[in-house]
Amino acid sequence: MDPAVGSKEAPQSPWGVSSVAPSCSLADVMSEQLAKQLDEENNPFPSLSDPSAELELLRDECDTTSDLMLAQMLQMQYDREFDTQLRLEERKFNGDSKVSISFENYRMVHPYEDSDSSEDEVDWQDTRDDPYRAEKPQTTPRKGFTGKGKNITTKHDEEVCGRKNTARMDNFAPEVHVGDGLGMDLKLSNQVFNSLKQHCHSEQRRCARLHEKKEHSTAEQAVDPRTRLLMYKMVNAGVLDKVNGCISTGKESVIFHADGGSLEEQPVPEEVVLKVYKTTLNEFKNRDRYIKDDYRFIDRFSKLNPRKVIRLWAEKEMHNLTRMKRAEIPCPEVVLLKKHILVMSFIGRDHAPAPKIKDAMLSAEEMNRAYHQVLHMMQQMYQECNLVHADLSEYNILWHDGKVWFIDVSQSVEPTHPHALEFLFRDCRNVSTFFQKGGVSDTMSVYDLFNAVTGFNIAVSGEEEAAFLAQIEAFEKRNEDHIQRRGKKFFPVAVDDRPPPLEPDVDD
Repeated sequence: MDPAVGSKEAPQSPWGVSSVAPSCSLADVMSEQLAKQLDEENNPFPSLSDPSAELELLRDECDTTSDLMLAQMLQMQYDREFDTQLRLEERKFNGDSKVSISFENYRMVHPYEDSDSSEDEVDWQDTRDDPYRAEKPQTTPRKGFTGKGKNITTKHDEEVCGRKNTARMDNFAPEVHVGDGLGMDLKLSNQVFNSLKQHCHSEQRRCARLHEKKEHSTAEQAVDPRTRLLMYKMVNAGVLDKVNGCISTGKESVIFHADGGSLEEQPVPEEVVLKVYKTTLNEFKNRDRYIKDDYRFIDRFSKLNPRKVIRLWAEKEMHNLTRMKRAEIPCPEVVLLKKHILVMSFIGRDHAPAPKIKDAMLSAEEMNRAYHQVLHMMQQMYQECNLVHADLSEYNILWHDGKVWFIDVSQSVEPTHPHALEFLFRDCRNVSTFFQKGGVSDTMSVYDLFNAVTGFNIAVSGEEEAAFLAQIEAFEKRNEDHIQRRGKKFFPVAVDDRPPPLEPDVDD
């Protein structure tokens, strides 16, 4: 049977699709409405976990016709998704490490605004509640007292003061480590707290002094910024071509080798040395007797501060070297003096300094010739240059070009110095001892060498050093009394047969 014959044909849509809704029974319709009604009664708000339900709720509460409102809603949703991804990356990066890194500074939504954030996801560093922060001991108010009757507790109570002193340790400098004392119920007495406070202040001052000493002092094989600046100025001015490096260090100075440049007043040697006096005062405190009683500098020495005295040492060595060079004594030639830096000619060849006489491998003939040269140079210094080396030994005598050279004359004094003869006797003892050990048969005794240099005729029976020194002190006492009577500008004559020393140089 044809189905079109037995049933009524359904109307067709011009687009080929039926426009009539599918028919359903009344019971099905009633059941759906009942289910929806029951759902609304049990859960009046849609689930926020459903994005479509959340957007539907926002459309119901907000005016979605505004483009600005829609943009803000979309931006908020994007920020939340970004924060969620950031937390995942943070967990992946930290893993099981005990030390974790927080990305909270890069979050787009504040923890209080992010409704999706749970309490365990909010970093405790962004809150005021720090679970790892030690609680400070509770103290009484700064003023007033607590309690009544016999149980009154004032701010001067021993226990209250002890806890307050413990809390005040938090005000110490950051470099003072107090450990976990702030979190403990410690009770520091006033005496202990004051001692700790004084110690902290002393450590701060000491660190400041060490810091300044490091920046403004010349250490071993190194120079302070001021000295380095002076060297740069010499190179820029053309006095030096370049500074090659340190070749020697001593108690008082550091010696640098440099290539010479040019000066308008005088030629500069191809190789020079820079004697940089150390700007620390430790070595000069015990050596001020070499300069404070020197009549050439006594007036200036009393008016200078300790740091400027170091420059006076460099100036003193310059004057002494000038006198020795004038007497044709082999010694370095002064090129330039700039504050505490003395530029001199280099004794050596091809960047190799001349060896000290104690390190030079001399034959017996050379050792004998060196002894007579030293004797002649000591006589020249005393009689022609009117100087006493005051620190002459095998460490300050160089061997170069087949002859000896004297160096380091910064402490040299005139014979009118109150202790000049004592210094000369010490030099004679050092020279005599060294050449006697070197095998020189013509070496004089220390007493004969002293008489040969000074021209004195002091006879000592049995070579008793105490008696010899007693006569030397008598001569020095006589010189000092003579100077006080006639003035510092006159040079005394110790004995009648002693040749009178030269008058002081005008430039000194």
